[in-house]
Amino acid sequence: MNNIRVLMIDDNKNLVGMVKEYFEDNEQISIDLVANDGVEGIEMIEKHKDKYDVILLDLIMPKKDGMYVLEEMKKRNIDKKVIVQTSYNSQDVIEEVSSYGVNYFILKPFELSDLHKRILNVFDQNKKVNITNNNLQVAITKILHELGIPSHIKGYQYIREAVGIIYERPEIIGGITKELYPELAEKFDTTVSRVERAIRHAIEVSWNRGSWELMEEIFGHSVDIDKAKPTNSEFMVTIADKLKLDFIKI
Repeated sequence: MNNIRVLMIDDNKNLVGMVKEYFEDNEQISIDLVANDGVEGIEMIEKHKDKYDVILLDLIMPKKDGMYVLEEMKKRNIDKKVIVQTSYNSQDVIEEVSSYGVNYFILKPFELSDLHKRILNVFDQNKKVNITNNNLQVAITKILHELGIPSHIKGYQYIREAVGIIYERPEIIGGITKELYPELAEKFDTTVSRVERAIRHAIEVSWNRGSWELMEEIFGHSVDIDKAKPTNSEFMVTIADKLKLDFIKI
C-alpha cells in the first residue's frame, strides 16, 4: 500500500500534535497538511488537491466550522475522502453530515489505534464504510452519556467497546469473564481484574448520576432496579439488546 497522506483540519492543537506524533514513524499513514479553522481548511483543500488523500475534519472550529467546509467542497465539486471527527453527537447533525457523503464519523474521545483503522478502511476503495457500525458507535456513546457515565473514566471506554462486541458477536454472552474481559484487557493493555472493577465502578457512577427514567426503560424488565444494580454482564448485554431493537425499528 502506498503512503496515505492526510490533511487534518482541527483547531485543537494538542490533538493535532498527538495525531502527528502517533503517525510520525508510520509506514502507511502520514499527516502531511494541517489547518486550524474552516477558512484555512477549505483554502488548503482547494490549493493542494494533489497533496493529500484523506481529510480528517473537525466540526466545531473558529471562523468557519466543519459544516462550512463540507458545503464549500460540495459547491466546488471537490470529491475527497472525509472522516468527520467531533464530540458533538446529535443525531440531527450526524444525519446532516451524512448528507454530504462523508466516509466516516468518529466521536471524540477516540483511540488513535481506531483512527488508524478508519483511515485505512476509508482509503481502501474496495471497502465501503459500514454505516450501520458507524451509527452503532454513535448510539452506544449517546446512551452511555444519557446513563450518566463520564467519558473520562476507564470503565466508560471498556463498556463502550464491550457493548459493540456483544452487539456484533452475541455468542460471546456465554463467555463474558473468559472471553470478553481478556479481549478488552488485551486491547487496552491492562488486566482482566482491572477491566471488571472499572466496569463495576462505571455502573455505580451511572446509578448515582444517570436518568432514572432511562434506567427504568432499559433495565426495568430484566432487573429489579429498586433493589439492586445490574451486574456487569446484565448492564452490557441489556444495552446491546436495546440497541438491536432500536436498529430494527430504523
